[in-house]
Amino acid sequence: MKPTLSLPVKTTFICALLFSALSFNAKAQEVITLQKAVDLALDRNLTIKQSQFTEALSEEDLKQSKYNQLPNLTASPQAAFNFGRNIDPSTNQFTNQRIFAVNGNITSSITLFQGGQLRNQVIQNKILLDANRTATSKVKNDLILNVVTTFLQVLTNQDLVTAAQQQIDISKLTLDRAQKNFDVGNQTLADLSQAKAQLSTADLNYTNADNQLELSMLTLKQYMEMRPATDIQIQKPDISKLTDVKTIYDPQDVLKTALGVNPDVLLAEVQQKSYEQGIKVAKAAYYPSVSLFGQAGSYFSGAKNTPYNTVLNGTFSPIGLVQNTQQVVVTPNYTSSFKANPFFTQLSDNFNQAAGLSLQIPIFTRFSARTSVRKAKIQAQNAQVTAQLARNNLSKIIYQAVWDVQAAAKKYQSTIETYQANKEAFNIIQQRYTVGLVNSLDYNTSLTNLNKSQFDMIEAQYQVIFRSKVIDYYLGNPITL
Repeated sequence: MKPTLSLPVKTTFICALLFSALSFNAKAQEVITLQKAVDLALDRNLTIKQSQFTEALSEEDLKQSKYNQLPNLTASPQAAFNFGRNIDPSTNQFTNQRIFAVNGNITSSITLFQGGQLRNQVIQNKILLDANRTATSKVKNDLILNVVTTFLQVLTNQDLVTAAQQQIDISKLTLDRAQKNFDVGNQTLADLSQAKAQLSTADLNYTNADNQLELSMLTLKQYMEMRPATDIQIQKPDISKLTDVKTIYDPQDVLKTALGVNPDVLLAEVQQKSYEQGIKVAKAAYYPSVSLFGQAGSYFSGAKNTPYNTVLNGTFSPIGLVQNTQQVVVTPNYTSSFKANPFFTQLSDNFNQAAGLSLQIPIFTRFSARTSVRKAKIQAQNAQVTAQLARNNLSKIIYQAVWDVQAAAKKYQSTIETYQANKEAFNIIQQRYTVGLVNSLDYNTSLTNLNKSQFDMIEAQYQVIFRSKVIDYYLGNPITL
């Protein structure tokens, strides 16, 4: 007989399963701090990976430009069957037979002088590698700033959602009080309608704040290359402890520091150096080039034979006459057998070497060298203008950022004062509204003013922090909360 569970045991078991599932979900929720958000974005961002691939390619170009200064080595073996009338490579005479021939050469050369092109190309590729590394740093810095901006926006929206929920709670209490007063005849239907409208407005504010929170969370997940459905929890730092947020800066001092660390400016300056070096590379085409070369080779011919086993064949051939007697002088004839000369013997016997200098003087190249130099100069001038534009833009941004942080600080102080004033006014009106000395219109107006001033204060607080972090970004300081 199978054991059965009693109802209390079943209930306990089911509750335990539900509790375990809830605990698992709570543990599965990933907690994201600002530093973790930045680290995840830097580790997963595809734009950074693309920039790193470009950097790796430029590093290979630099290695190759260094290798180009080394001597080269080329082997050219060849084997062929020759039919019909052709030249016997062993005798350089025409023959009409099938010949199997093998030949090969090993050639090496090194450039001794080429107008400094190889050396200048190495220097230019070093600069290009620095430029691509700077470009990677720029992508990383821009990404960090975007992550910090979005993270602060999430924190702002979270506080706005909390404040909107508080509005709903207050509006519900107000509506409940208005309903009770209406039921006993102390308030009119208009007062009750205004309380209901106030609750509807609070619900709308909450919906808007919650939508903005979801949108900012989605943007943050995209920067971290997370799936939209990933459940994360943003760890909120204690903003109240950020009492040392600096808001007073000298724009000239900030600009002086930023010019030395800003990736946009550094990238433009490095690219300018690269194009200036490109002029030297292009001018090398005006000069002659000198190369040292060496060559070794050999060949084999199937037509080259060696006689062996020579014997008299019993016949004679006349070779002349005796002058006085006119007697015929003869010589015996021999018959010889031939065999092909061995392969490696021929390679050894036919081994040849050569060494020398090669000089190439450009006389007329259809103005290609002059055109290359002129284009390189134009590119260098354009890069110089680009670098100056980057410095000018940075100057405008710095002065604007310094003004923004100072304006944000002033606005934050004003919102604090406004919030405190509206809070005190609401407390007084609420007390008078409770005893019936203030109508619902005045009460709802005061509550609306309080809610708006609270929203403004929250946004202004985070705006000060964000503007201060922007200055840290341009100063090259690490962005932390």
